[in-house]
Amino acid sequence: MNPIIELKNITKEFKILNRREGLGGSIKDLFSRNYNIVKAVDNISLTIEKSEIVGYLGSNGAGKSTTIKMMTGVLKPTSGTIVVNGNIPYKNRTQNAQNIGVVFGQRSQLWWALPMIESFKILKDIYQISNEDYKKQMDLYESLVDIKSLYSKPVREMSLGQRTLCDILAAFLHNPNVIFLDEPTIGLDVYIKAKIRDLIKELNIRQNTTVILTTHDIGDVDALCKRIIIIDKGAMLYDNSAENLKKFFNLCRNSQK
Repeated sequence: MNPIIELKNITKEFKILNRREGLGGSIKDLFSRNYNIVKAVDNISLTIEKSEIVGYLGSNGAGKSTTIKMMTGVLKPTSGTIVVNGNIPYKNRTQNAQNIGVVFGQRSQLWWALPMIESFKILKDIYQISNEDYKKQMDLYESLVDIKSLYSKPVREMSLGQRTLCDILAAFLHNPNVIFLDEPTIGLDVYIKAKIRDLIKELNIRQNTTVILTTHDIGDVDALCKRIIIIDKGAMLYDNSAENLKKFFNLCRNSQK
């Protein structure tokens, strides 16, 4: 079975200027070549199969966002190869964008001043979704969550929970092969978190969509992920089932008693 995402020995390095103090130092920095090389991602290899929901975890600055940006084509790896949906993301950004969906925390992809349904109609045109497929998707959404009441509501007037819900639906609208969710439940109350987790799980099952989830919320992981990848300082520490990780922590707790 061919994986839908494959990373082989991916490394991403950034050049960080060693800055001097004061006005004179700032002027000298304009012409400086004194850089440090920082490895944000260090020789990571992994494969992800179609319809998996994978938790991609790590502390702030661990390299999660950099890896996601390479998979979406925003960044080019310094070395190694990366293939998503049969495309090299940074070489085929337009084609890659047609086959992925992205939700980044509280940054909405919907048009702030427009009613929610108008944003969806614009996305329909952008992704060239047929009338038939659009109707099927909207009918599916209406069967899963009560969104009709939000159709005429401008995005700026929505609560954070309503906006996040609509952003997730928008990301799934063109039936992409892969969805990247970065902290999708951050700042939400317990009720709407549960609702969004159920929605992601149901859409994953119905559309066989591969979901890559980055989160600091262990509730998201428990509810959605069978597989977990943990990264720290750019290097992979763990790639196995969530169940094995729970067993490991339980053993650690028992040994400390």
